[in-house]
Amino acid sequence: MPPKSSNIRLKSARLAAGYHSQQALATALGVGVRQVRRWESENPPWPQPELGEALTRVLGQDLDALGFTSPDGRGRPDARRRGLAGAPVGLASVPSQATATMQPASVAADFEAVTRSHRRLYWSVAPATLHPAAIAHATLGCALLPETAGQTRQAVAAALAETWLLAGRIEFFDLGEPDHASSTYLRALQAAGEADAPLLGSAILAHTAFIPAWAGKRDDAAERMVAARTYARRGAPSAELLAWLDAVEAECETRCGNPRTALHLISHAEDVLAAGTEHPSPDWLDWFSPVRLAAFKGNVQLKAGHLPQARTTLLDALAEIPAAEAKQRTVIYGDLAAVEAAAGNPDEACKYALSALDQLQVTWYATGMDRVRTVRRTLAPHQNEQCVRDLDDRLYGWSTTVSALAR
Repeated sequence: MPPKSSNIRLKSARLAAGYHSQQALATALGVGVRQVRRWESENPPWPQPELGEALTRVLGQDLDALGFTSPDGRGRPDARRRGLAGAPVGLASVPSQATATMQPASVAADFEAVTRSHRRLYWSVAPATLHPAAIAHATLGCALLPETAGQTRQAVAAALAETWLLAGRIEFFDLGEPDHASSTYLRALQAAGEADAPLLGSAILAHTAFIPAWAGKRDDAAERMVAARTYARRGAPSAELLAWLDAVEAECETRCGNPRTALHLISHAEDVLAAGTEHPSPDWLDWFSPVRLAAFKGNVQLKAGHLPQARTTLLDALAEIPAAEAKQRTVIYGDLAAVEAAAGNPDEACKYALSALDQLQVTWYATGMDRVRTVRRTLAPHQNEQCVRDLDDRLYGWSTTVSALAR
């Protein structure tokens, strides 16, 4: 028996948009599955105006391209007028979805797979090497976005948002380029909006709070943290995400000279982690854990002048942090060096600073180098001692100096 004729154009568009069953598309449109079956039949009826608009919006093509024939040749919703005219800058460069080649639904999984790989590579690949690859992947995502629709588009947009976030984190934390990071985070937030991903939006907004905090602009940082917490409430945040938001705000308060407030936030984060939530953490939240919270806490205790407590907290964190987390290990070494410098122990301070430099030779991290340089400035009263001279020989060696200036 020959196959039954059907509206193959609509079926193909449905599958490309990520709706793998007629019921899935019916649910997205708020109609019965029988209506979708009629549209996918050999002679589909022309949709009512509201449903026609919904179809072109969800599937990204006009009704003619979806296999419908208007009974009078008029009244067709013109997707070309809408297209992506209102899309954020950087997310699309083609006139409209209606004139683009629609990608298959599999493009989302393929694009996401590279995003996941970059997420893992961040912990071992040199930032100057990974950053161009992340930017190129984001450029590909921007080109794919107008060629997708529905659930496929949402998945691509979410992976694109994560890619822009990764690029922004490299720019800010690894390369020390806050101005570039600011514009990159904006692109990430735009893509998260396209994906309707509030938790990802929360993470991006919290990252933007670091930029004014590093400049001592507390009000700007606090405003961005309010926005980040608002977005988190719109989703189903895990305990780890909520605790991380506390840790971010604590670091911002510390940078702005309010370590007492920061200590309260760290204590609240510990309570949140202990209580837990029923919601799992998103896969992209791989930059936070209980041991990283301990590292946050040690830094805050250091800035508050609680040196014995900071030493204990940081040593415990150093003992527990996984070997693969080289960048965080550099920061902990730097903070331990700062503790010993503040306690008047230059030999111990230099020992930890040298350990940080050893780690920086393996994996560069601008934030870690900033810690070492800060410690060296505090050791100025001891600069004629041999331990400090040995530190200077390493800090201003040819390879270290050239690497620092190149970045």
